[in-house]
Order: sequence, then structure tokens, then C-alpha cells
Amino acid sequence: MSIRIVSFLAAAIIATEGATICAAQPRPAGTTRTDLQRHDLSIPGREVFQARVDFTPGASFPRHTHPGEEIIYVLEGTLEYEVAGKPVTLKAGDVLFVPYGTVHAARNVGEGPAAELATYVLEKGKPLTVLVK
Repeated sequence: MSIRIVSFLAAAIIATEGATICAAQPRPAGTTRTDLQRHDLSIPGREVFQARVDFTPGASFPRHTHPGEEIIYVLEGTLEYEVAGKPVTLKAGDVLFVPYGTVHAARNVGEGPAAELATYVLEKGKPLTVLVK
């Protein structure tokens, strides 16, 4: 086997292992995430990621952090966020900024479905979400 083929196979194995390490964690019951776009930024080592997150009535996402900033736009329903231990309730059309590494959680407190458009400015190569106890 040539050096070139061995190098290619080694790179493929490393890429596959990296994909496994960065794979999405299981979603909490009643929540779904639809990935919309991901792009490198002009800032070295940073990327932007955008997703729609849907919540059934009463569904929640536990306390967690991100390796970057999160900008939230509530698309529908009523969501209650806990940001750094403080509650804030938002309805469709409201926005929220979550600073880098800030512990936060979200819960649908309305009677119907709720959804947010989440835009993240992230450090590349790090997991999107780190759960916090």
C-alpha cells in the first residue's frame, strides 16, 4: 500500500472519529432541533450555526452552556428561560441574548407548541451543548 493511500485512510479514520465526538446529544422528550445552516466566519476559529428548536407544551431543555454566544428569536408560543439563575418569559417576536458560557435552560410554559430560532456564534470543534447539573 502506498504512503498516499495510508495517509488518506488515516485522515478518513480521524475525520470519522471527530464526527462521532461532535455528534449531537439525544434531545429531551418534546423537543426537536432542525439544523438550518452552518458557516465559517471571518474570525479565525469561529463559526455561526442556526437552528429552529420546537417545544411541545410543557417540554423543556435542561440547564446547559454553549462555547459561544446564543441569539434567540421566539417564533411562536411562550417560552420561559432561566439565564444565570434568573427567569425571563418571552412570547413570539421577543428576543434574548445568552453570553458565552452562561448557564441557561428553556421551557414551554404556554398551552400550545412553541418554537425559537437559535443563532450561535461558536468556537469551532467544540460540542454545541454541554449539560450542567
